[in-house]
Amino acid sequence: MLKPTVGPIIGHTTTNQARIFIRGGLQHNAAVFAGIRYRTLDSKQWQPSQFVKLDPTRDMTEVLVLDHLQADTDYEYQTGWFSPMNPVHTIHSVAELPLQWPRETYRLRTRSHQPLQPRAYILGSCRYLRMTSGIPVLPHLGDRIFASISQLIEGAQPAISAIMMCGDQIYADDLNLFAPDRDYDEIIAKYRAAFSLPNIRRLMSGTSTYMILDDHEIEDNWPMNAEKSDDILFRNAMAAYEIYQASHSPICSTTTNGTIDLTSLKHYWYQFSDGDIEWFVTDSRTRRNLSRDNRRLLDEEQEQALCKWLVESPARVKFVVTSVMFYPDRKLNGDDAWAGFPEQRLRLLETIRRHRIRNVVFISGDVHGSLTSRLSHSEDPEFEVHTVVSSPLSNSKLLPYATAATFTLDQPLAQTEAGTYRHALTSQVISQDNFAHMVVEAERIQVNYHDRDGRHLQSIDIPLR
Repeated sequence: MLKPTVGPIIGHTTTNQARIFIRGGLQHNAAVFAGIRYRTLDSKQWQPSQFVKLDPTRDMTEVLVLDHLQADTDYEYQTGWFSPMNPVHTIHSVAELPLQWPRETYRLRTRSHQPLQPRAYILGSCRYLRMTSGIPVLPHLGDRIFASISQLIEGAQPAISAIMMCGDQIYADDLNLFAPDRDYDEIIAKYRAAFSLPNIRRLMSGTSTYMILDDHEIEDNWPMNAEKSDDILFRNAMAAYEIYQASHSPICSTTTNGTIDLTSLKHYWYQFSDGDIEWFVTDSRTRRNLSRDNRRLLDEEQEQALCKWLVESPARVKFVVTSVMFYPDRKLNGDDAWAGFPEQRLRLLETIRRHRIRNVVFISGDVHGSLTSRLSHSEDPEFEVHTVVSSPLSNSKLLPYATAATFTLDQPLAQTEAGTYRHALTSQVISQDNFAHMVVEAERIQVNYHDRDGRHLQSIDIPLR
């Protein structure tokens, strides 16, 4: 067996299940299979191996599902791909072959049921990787921060539950003015390059990773400047996104043969839980309505689902991921984020306030600067919402870092007959490559920002109520 050409990537993980993405190689019309085997960390006996046939229409990728796992348990696994000489082999017959598994052994940990148990996450967005003629240029610049994240994870207490990548995992529109990538093969090549560099590969092989797209997976400020000719671009970009980002998320249902069913994908927003903490990961790009009479960043179905979850979920802490900033607003180009959709934002805030929902935190990226902020209400002392922004993982010299001067901080966020929503920074604005290490404890959320070399920049405490 050969090592995966991309991956493995540990995706959605629960108390009893883990999804693992791998890519094999195309073998000139010969059948290609991928396999995986696993065991608990203290066991010498491997569980029965699982196999799947790889499909060129999915870029020779597949998501293998490990099921019936034990909660709060460490496992190790091996995975790889091969092309048997006999063309009539099936996933059942290849299981009988005397296969030699790749040497590499990876680890994963399932979730815990225990409430009030401290949990930790890594947040990041906007990873720029320059490519020319399909080849990464100075790839270590876009990969080095992931070595620092891996180093932090190795010694982290509590252990890191998951990584949340909040958008712009690739820049499909790199050099958009001169030579934009619009073809499916060109966009796919960027995913292969971005996810196969050594540091990010090591990171995602051992820590559950969740993703959502932002504009650069398609085109800058999408769909603000979209033209009719961009329909093909959009289809190609989303086909690649579904393979490399959505496939290992909770969006797709699982099958009885240990894989995922991509045909079950109906939308890109999703939910998942980690003990008494829940996440709602929005799609803030592909469901926008820019018409004057019904302007919305989230489509009606998604808004209703989000509000229903906010009101009905018993979770102690609720994280809402929106790739563009919920607040504060940028002074320039703010219309691309929630500032351009004030009515819908206000509806969400009023839902939180009127239902007295506590411990809601909005997570986002996009702006190439990191910060935390608190939102309050002039007439309702019980209302409080926080935002945590983490961006960028790796910047381009063509794009400036955000500073405090980038944002409108001296005006109310919204005014209603019931009162005024006011916000204030609770951190300094970080204007360099960075990531966030977020720890949820019984009485607080601690947000720790680190630079690309892992050095601590600042820590912020968000009290829980």
